[in-house]
Amino acid sequence: MRQHVNPLSSFFQVERDLPAPSELFVNPELPLHLDIGCARGFFLLAMAEAHPERNHLGLEIRHPLVRAAEAQQQREERSNVRFIFGNANVSLQRWLESIHQLRLELVTIQYPDPWFKKRHHKRRMVQPELLRWVAAAMPADGKLFLQSDVLEVITQMLEAVEEAGCFSELDGGSWLAENPLAVKTERERYVLDQGLPVYRRLFGCAVPGESLHNPLAEQQNAG
Repeated sequence: MRQHVNPLSSFFQVERDLPAPSELFVNPELPLHLDIGCARGFFLLAMAEAHPERNHLGLEIRHPLVRAAEAQQQREERSNVRFIFGNANVSLQRWLESIHQLRLELVTIQYPDPWFKKRHHKRRMVQPELLRWVAAAMPADGKLFLQSDVLEVITQMLEAVEEAGCFSELDGGSWLAENPLAVKTERERYVLDQGLPVYRRLFGCAVPGESLHNPLAEQQNAG
C-alpha cells in the first residue's frame, strides 16, 4: 500500500457524511478526543484504555488503515474508541458543527505527511480553516496537541495556529521536552529510539465555540 495519498485528488475532495457520535459510541455524552491522521490507531487505542472517561475518535484519509484500526478495536472490544475514513479538510467541518454541546475536549495532530517538495506544500493537512473548525467545537478548556519530527512541518503547523487566531500557548512558547499525554505514537517511539528530536507544542482554546457562535461575544471581541 502507498504510504501517502494525494488529498487534493478528486476522490478525496468529495465531502462524506461522517457518523454522528450517537452512532459511534455507547455513551456519546462523554467528552471527546479527536485524533486527526490516526494511521493504524495504536496510539488512540492506548489512549482509550488510559482514559475511559473520554470517547476517542480517529480520522484517517487512508482507507486500509481505517479498516485495520477498526478491526483491532473490535478485537479489543473497546466501546469508547472508533475510527472513520475521511479528508479532514473536506468532511470535518459539518461534523464538528453538529457537536452542539461543545464536548471536543482534546484534538491531537501528530506526524502528518510532510510533503517535502515545495509544489506539494498545499497538500499539507494543517490549515488555518481546519483549526478554526476545531476551535468552534471546543469548550473553553479544550486543548490542541501538535507534534512532528520534521522541523519544517511543525513550523508550518504553528504558522497555521497563529493565522487561525483561536488558540493560546500552554507551553510557554517552547518545545515540550516530554509528551504531556504520556502515550507515544509508533512514529514517536521510532524517532526517539533513533536519538532524533521530536517537536511538540500544546495549545488551549482561546476562542471557544460558545464565543464563536455568540454574536454578542463577537461584537465585544471586535470592540
